Amino acid sequence: MAATKEKKPLSEAELLKMVEADYMNEAQLEFFRTRLQEMERELLANADETTEHLRETVIVPDPADRATIEEEHALELRTRDRERKLLKKVQQSLARIESGDYGYCEETGEPIGIPRLLARPTATLSLEAQQRRELRQKLYGD
Repeated sequence: MAATKEKKPLSEAELLKMVEADYMNEAQLEFFRTRLQEMERELLANADETTEHLRETVIVPDPADRATIEEEHALELRTRDRERKLLKKVQQSLARIESGDYGYCEETGEPIGIPRLLARPTATLSLEAQQRRELRQKLYGD
């Protein structure tokens, strides 16, 4: 009976040890695809949880308690709005993996780098390009 050897996903440490020539090879792309899909599932689950939570109508006679509940709902909605924007970036990153553009700077075409992608899997700019963009925004209010 031939044992089918299932390929174990890379760890972050293994990913960081890989040589530059291996940048965005199939194993690295699979690592980030899995990480992004996991993020997508979590964000969608959070959105469903919020929807259910906001449907629960709590009638509280005390105005202070009612205000506290409304403030909690507002905070939850702001958090979900940020997560909605992140979800869009996650889905765009997954599309970039499929198109072969993932891991490369949108402005320069240079590699973004594994350490930056580990910190922010949805990054579309190299660190230098991101710094230039932030400086422009600071100077010109862009």
